[in-house]
Amino acid sequence: MGIMATLFGVYLMKFSTDVLLIAPAAMGTLIAASRIWDGFSDPMVGYLSDRTRSPMGRRRSWLFYSAIPMGIGLLMIWSPPSMLTGAMVILWMALALLVYETASTAFYIPHGALGVELTPNYHERTRLFGYSHMFTAIGAVFGLAALYFMGEAQDKRTFAFYLSAFAGTLVAAMILWSTYNLPERQDYQGRGPDNVFKSIIDVFKNPHALLLLIVYGIETFGGAVIGVLVPYLVEYVIPEDQLPMSGSAFMVSILLVYTVPQFVFTPLWIRLAKRFGKKKIWAASMFLASATFFGYFFALENFNLLWFLAFCHGLSSGCGLVVAPAIKADIIDYDEFLTGERKEGAYLAVWNLVRKSSAAITALIVGWVLQFSGFEPNVAQTEEVKFALRALFSLLPFSCYLIGAILFLRFQFNEAEHSEVRRELDNRKSDAQEQPAA
Repeated sequence: MGIMATLFGVYLMKFSTDVLLIAPAAMGTLIAASRIWDGFSDPMVGYLSDRTRSPMGRRRSWLFYSAIPMGIGLLMIWSPPSMLTGAMVILWMALALLVYETASTAFYIPHGALGVELTPNYHERTRLFGYSHMFTAIGAVFGLAALYFMGEAQDKRTFAFYLSAFAGTLVAAMILWSTYNLPERQDYQGRGPDNVFKSIIDVFKNPHALLLLIVYGIETFGGAVIGVLVPYLVEYVIPEDQLPMSGSAFMVSILLVYTVPQFVFTPLWIRLAKRFGKKKIWAASMFLASATFFGYFFALENFNLLWFLAFCHGLSSGCGLVVAPAIKADIIDYDEFLTGERKEGAYLAVWNLVRKSSAAITALIVGWVLQFSGFEPNVAQTEEVKFALRALFSLLPFSCYLIGAILFLRFQFNEAEHSEVRRELDNRKSDAQEQPAA
């Protein structure tokens, strides 16, 4: 999953504009439209997953049945028939994104909800999501290798076909195998909400969740540009004769320097979160990310500085990806304290919706800015296009991370408050178990 997610986030836009010859505005609109569809499917899957009753479990059944469509969707995205051109290839990509995004929603929402359910312990959650992220980042490293070979391939369509066929088959097989062997708590079945709209409203009525969602949306909006724009910057902004290696190798090296710290330093973030608190280290990582993006604007021709900034960016990103899901799990407990319901699916749906919506807005902005700044694929770009690429890549996320970090300083739900909530929830559970005997 990490391999294909890397290609999806980094290369899909460029593959579509430079290989499939789809106009950037059209492709940006397609990606945005697929995220709008997620606006309907994510909450519905979250609600239905919360309320599912099945011998396989309320999460495992969704994971199991999403496996084959996930594999098909991956193949469709990267392998449109070569005879399709113009409007037909756009229609194909629209259908492919619909299949993949729907299937991935059916997988990711229950998968993330299951992670929240596995432990109620404040610090064990940080370890759980930390090591989960570490394995995802390792997959992303393999994705960078695939990205390198994709960039070097003479026939990118053929390479994309074989890669997506292999990855789609492997993803489907691994989901089926792991779901078959995965245990799931049965005591949470039947504890979901009765109304889909109320479950979503409850997420936004939770004051801790609302602030966290605002911060996460701002952060995701800014951070989404890095994957989309790195291939454009390497090919069209940095002079080829100044690169220390081939364009594909340089792009992969930058992303590798960014990705490796995300899993290498995972144990450090887990330890620091326990010592100083989740809030402090995530806020610090967002301020570091803001400074890093500001530096990118001046460092695109200074390769030593660029690699250093990519390393710092990887540090900050890895910290957020370890700590943020653990904080999210804690505030789901607070929701149960308020409502008496377990709504992991609803929370994961809204969380996923915010992530996808922010990334969709980023893709839409990038596509239309490239279109109207005069971008032409596979030719030298004007200074206006180059400046637009630099500003989108650096100044936009710099502002987003800075605003997000300042807002997050207001977050108040700490370990002591979570302990009080857990104590009350445990007391309620004990009382409920004693009532039938009485």
